[in-house]
Amino acid sequence: MEFVSGYRDEFLDFAALLFGWFHKFVAERGAVGASVEGRWRQLEAQIRRLPQDPALWVLHVLPNRSVGISLGHGTEPGPGPGLGAARLLGDEPLLHLRDLSPYVSFVSLEEGEEEEEEENGEEEGAGTEKVEPEEDGEPAHNSRESPQESNPPGEPEEAEQEAGGGVDGCREDRAEDETRPERRKGQSSEAVPLHLSCLLLVTDEHGTLLGIDLLIDGAQGSASRGSGTENLAPRAYALLCHSMACPMGSGDPRRPRQLTVGDAQLHRELESLIPRLGVKLAKTPMRTWGPQPDFTFASLRARTCHVCHRHSFEVKLTPCPQCSAVLYCGEACLRADWRRCPDDVSHRFWCSRLAAFMERAGELATLPFTYTAEVTSETFNKEAFLAARGLTRGYWTQISMLIPGPGTPRHPRGSTPSLSLLLNGDPYQLLSGDPYQEDGPALMPPVPPDPPRGLFGSWQDYYTWRGLSLDSPMAVLLTYPLTVYYVITHLVPQSFPELNIQNKQSLKIHVVEAGKEFDLVMVFWELLVLLPHMALELQFVGDGLPPESDQQHFTLQRDGPEVSVRPGSGVSARLSSGTKEKGGRRDLQIKVSARPYHLLQGPKPDLVIGFNSGFGLKDTWLSSLPRLQSLRVPAFFTESSEYGCVMDEQTMAVATGGGTSPPQPNPFRSPFRLRAADNCMPWYCNAFVFHLVYKPPQGSGARPAPGPGLPVPTPAAPPAPARRRRGEKKPGRGPRRRR
Repeated sequence: MEFVSGYRDEFLDFAALLFGWFHKFVAERGAVGASVEGRWRQLEAQIRRLPQDPALWVLHVLPNRSVGISLGHGTEPGPGPGLGAARLLGDEPLLHLRDLSPYVSFVSLEEGEEEEEEENGEEEGAGTEKVEPEEDGEPAHNSRESPQESNPPGEPEEAEQEAGGGVDGCREDRAEDETRPERRKGQSSEAVPLHLSCLLLVTDEHGTLLGIDLLIDGAQGSASRGSGTENLAPRAYALLCHSMACPMGSGDPRRPRQLTVGDAQLHRELESLIPRLGVKLAKTPMRTWGPQPDFTFASLRARTCHVCHRHSFEVKLTPCPQCSAVLYCGEACLRADWRRCPDDVSHRFWCSRLAAFMERAGELATLPFTYTAEVTSETFNKEAFLAARGLTRGYWTQISMLIPGPGTPRHPRGSTPSLSLLLNGDPYQLLSGDPYQEDGPALMPPVPPDPPRGLFGSWQDYYTWRGLSLDSPMAVLLTYPLTVYYVITHLVPQSFPELNIQNKQSLKIHVVEAGKEFDLVMVFWELLVLLPHMALELQFVGDGLPPESDQQHFTLQRDGPEVSVRPGSGVSARLSSGTKEKGGRRDLQIKVSARPYHLLQGPKPDLVIGFNSGFGLKDTWLSSLPRLQSLRVPAFFTESSEYGCVMDEQTMAVATGGGTSPPQPNPFRSPFRLRAADNCMPWYCNAFVFHLVYKPPQGSGARPAPGPGLPVPTPAAPPAPARRRRGEKKPGRGPRRRR
């Protein structure tokens, strides 16, 4: 079996959700529109019988006048492979944001076709600022065969043609566009961008996305450049019906108690239609983006079948009745997963193990915070939680789908996010609610005057000493430095006592396959507060790091607020910790190497650490693990689930012949439960921690380290009442690495 819930980028899961729902909406809208008027009456009657949602629903009308979308071409001249639906729907386990840039680009529609905006990296790094244009273009690109537009009863054909002509009318243009080579900027470009003239969104008042529709004008200059909101009633009405009968977000079909519309003209046109659905229309249109000041799109979204990947708005999903871990759409998919070959990837092989993993859910959710029950729930809405606390900027946008506020300086995701703010002397500015305002809310209290008297082994102890309230969500960001602290002070002394690591005055640590943790680099300043007697060097290594940061280094010094820049050798910033150290200065050096770990040259480190590793999900680990085997340094890794730890042990055995230590829950794991798309297992950032067990050198006389010692369970009857017991288990095969 293969689960990537703890590793997939949320942006890409969101893109797959948009595509899947929109594709279904277009097909069903055409089917209803092509039928007699009685079908509409039948649909309206069905919606009137739905239970009522107490939340207010909002129909957003978002016109777009200046930005076009170029699809299906690479960054170099000539036609590219296009952004296929298979990539978007998750056939490849790991698809990163940067993978979208060769296929989707933004162009200006105001000053001609040749002036492309160099915004690919910025738009992807800005969270969801361009979610709709990037992914909304994808459904348009893949729905050339979409049926004719629906038309509610009582609406004229002319209105339907005006509202829907954009999608159908530009199909030939788009087919032509895909075969034409794209010229670089400054040359005559034959590829004509698409213009998404208007975006219709249906949400509830809390931000849960319930439906989406796109109005594509086609080629630049060939469509009206108006507001894009004329004659939208047929499209909007069809969208509302589908959003109630088949909501994109989680939850059963339902109708709202009240609807408000974000456009005055469309509000007037819907006054005679909305009552047919048994829904009350607000007296006046909505004049702002959302009905609440803290409105934001919610991360609470539909789930998928583990086998066929259909979303919960398409089919009813139920967990396996024996392990309750894996979601299936029905008996057929459960049977197919039970019979997978080879046997060690079948659900029959994993069912009892997954049941054991599910039993750890309560233990992982045992945290001291006042908000624990909310953030460890399977229905946790991360964006709403952060927005309610004003945490919509700085590092908080790196761990969520929140859109940075107006006027916020943008830094492409994956670039060095803190160098521009590093020189201001405040190491905690990016951790506050608004790091770009001097009077923004400070979430980190001053450093205590006295160093810690003992070692911290829990969030409760650390929060008490640090002066943090248990209502503070800072643990979500501080999980990275506190995990490093826990490894240094607890795990290395237990597993490698001969190193006497706690008495060292300096440590060189390699953070391997770094990515998100480097985007949050300033949180590691807290290590200087917790380990005041040590000078630390953190070297972030990985081919996922921004190439422009390769070989950069900078030093954070604790003895004053002055700033100095050393040209050619990095940046040195003197940051004040609020205390004066005795016996000399202890600094934190940050180095960056944007390359796979096995290609890194340099001195041997004292310690290697990796966060949420996923050995089986990236081929470079098959080279990096043997490199670690040759160095034989203490190497500790975290995983977001116990399942991931088992898969890492198998990959370690394949790559080196070694193994891993038994995983143990990390007391400094993130309190935020990660959303799992196709399963109900508990996933948390840095949930478990283990270290590598190296294969003894040849000729040492020691017994070789065992491979992945997975006990073979007794084959159980498949979780279906009429299913016969399978025959005897096939001979075991070697461990199979995940794609």
